Amino acid sequence: MTHRYRPDHRGPVFNFFWPLTSYLATHLFSFVVGAVLFFVFNRTTVIGRENVPRQRNTLLLSNHQSLIDSFFIGFTAFFGPSLIKPYLIPWNPAGEEFFYQNAWQSFWSDQWKCIPVRRGRKDIGALNRMLHALKSGTMILFPEGTRTRTGKIGRGRPGAGVVILEDRPTVIPVTVDGLDQVLPINAKWPKFGKRVYIVFGKPIDYTSYLTEETNRESAQEIVEHVMEVLQSQFEWIQRLKAGDVSRDEVPWA
Repeated sequence: MTHRYRPDHRGPVFNFFWPLTSYLATHLFSFVVGAVLFFVFNRTTVIGRENVPRQRNTLLLSNHQSLIDSFFIGFTAFFGPSLIKPYLIPWNPAGEEFFYQNAWQSFWSDQWKCIPVRRGRKDIGALNRMLHALKSGTMILFPEGTRTRTGKIGRGRPGAGVVILEDRPTVIPVTVDGLDQVLPINAKWPKFGKRVYIVFGKPIDYTSYLTEETNRESAQEIVEHVMEVLQSQFEWIQRLKAGDVSRDEVPWA
């Protein structure tokens, strides 16, 4: 039986109940908040959801616009199938300075399957936890490493490439647009009436970048290829918004 990753900084009682409490907290919050925030108070367009496999070792790589990106991507990608396949609830590496500021916040971040990452330094421990968690589940990563200040897509960092080289997951390129308007940087509460888009591309073929040993150069090359796909999808969304293409003219056709 495959060993299931769990938060490793809690006690035995927490770890015993965690599979159940995490399942309930994630799905109740997703249903109540996710459906209302994204599909009632804001107008959301989801394209390509059928490209996301319902299997373990699936890695979603996305551009980063807001603190709620992970929640939005996980909700639109897996809510529904995750009710009967809990391993589809994605792991989300998250900055300690945002999601682990106090005991109450830390408790709920663990319920939502966050993996704490230390700020401003290479966190090898967090990377090892990511590799372990992804093998038996799904995960969302942001190759840029930080949120955009302009809405545009920035340069990717090699960390996500290391994860790909080590775990060899199915990699799905995800592009979001408009979340920086729903929850801008420094905003405490989400805004309503915004237009949000999310595109799930087809799995990325990265076999030509695989090497016998993991190194920074090959990891960066994979990430740069992913960022090119994300940029292409982002530009397609802008054309869709301008009315230059239709939803049937998808970027992976």
